[in-house]
Amino acid sequence: MPVAQNSSPTWQGPRSKTREIVGPWNDGLMRIVGVRAPGAKISVDAVLAHGEDPRMLLWRHGFVMSQPLSTHMDDQGIVLTTMVRPRTKDSRPPRVKSRGVDPSLTIASNENPVPHQRIAAYAIVRSRRGVLGTQCSDRTAIPGLWQLPGGGLEHGETPSEGVIREIMEESAQRVRIARLIDVQSDHWIGRSPAGVLEDFQALRIIYTAVCVEPTNPRVLDVGGTTMSASWVPVRRWRSLPWTSGARSLLDRHLDRIRLQPTLVAPEMPTVVPSSYQKSQQLPNVR
Repeated sequence: MPVAQNSSPTWQGPRSKTREIVGPWNDGLMRIVGVRAPGAKISVDAVLAHGEDPRMLLWRHGFVMSQPLSTHMDDQGIVLTTMVRPRTKDSRPPRVKSRGVDPSLTIASNENPVPHQRIAAYAIVRSRRGVLGTQCSDRTAIPGLWQLPGGGLEHGETPSEGVIREIMEESAQRVRIARLIDVQSDHWIGRSPAGVLEDFQALRIIYTAVCVEPTNPRVLDVGGTTMSASWVPVRRWRSLPWTSGARSLLDRHLDRIRLQPTLVAPEMPTVVPSSYQKSQQLPNVR
């Protein structure tokens, strides 16, 4: 994905239209393409500006997102294709979070936040041993909480390639991507791990995936943002303290992921995370 250094970046979209991009050129760039049905002609094609939610972008163009279909990469960024339907007088606008600020943030009078849009990919991974969870390390703002495996895309990487790599680095599991299920956006002011004040937008592409040959998870990227990983029994996943975003996704999608019969038996022993063993008596966060 070659890029050029340019203080006024543009996206050369289809039909030779030039679109202005807000934010640094080396940030992740995402284009949203809406179609009425798979294979149908394009109804909307627009670049996501820094801080904008994909669903609100479609709303502004007169459409409502109904089902994400696919992602791919062109020579300038990630393209998300989604099914859409026309907005009507009965349509409700999407719920979009307002830009937040880290609670303990202190900003000097001469500091201005640097715009940073980060594209990441995550997956709800199932196997005969349960659902795969990763525990955030103290390098994150939420140490100890559990998250779906995944992370930021590397240069030239597609979302599906990125999530497969991240799952391997965080848990040493080989998975097969099943389908694209969601895209999320969060936007806040905070400091990066390097201490830089950022106007940060996290764009998360969410998949479902299946692990055919689950093993005892182990973190390969030692010293990173993942402290541990584990297969969590499906009937007990709510016993863990998940991030709000992960909990919401699991609530909506986990029961819909079906394993092939050959993946269900025989049952393998599951290593239960110590953080939800009865001796810990963690509250059941809902």
